[in-house]
Amino acid sequence: MARWKKPTKEEISESRARLREKAAAGELRFPSAVAEIRKSLGLTQEQLSTITGITKRQVLEIETGKANPTVETLERIAHLFGFTLGFVPKEPASARQQPSSSSRP
Repeated sequence: MARWKKPTKEEISESRARLREKAAAGELRFPSAVAEIRKSLGLTQEQLSTITGITKRQVLEIETGKANPTVETLERIAHLFGFTLGFVPKEPASARQQPSSSSRP
């Protein structure tokens, strides 16, 4: 297993900027978002586990999509990152098209 290398302050800053852009565009998708957010904070899976009170194995399984976390677990993770749980459309609003009145018969 490869050793984890702590990211530099510049790498963390760049990662956070990309994360903000993705969040604003509604492009963060579970489960990969958990790993992206964790890395943007410069945390290891073990550190995330300790902070949130969930096991390291749960963190690993959540990040790889093998877990079915409870709402409580998701809220613990979301709270740490300053997020709230909610529903997001699969497409950005700009991609969704409203039927126009001129296309009606």
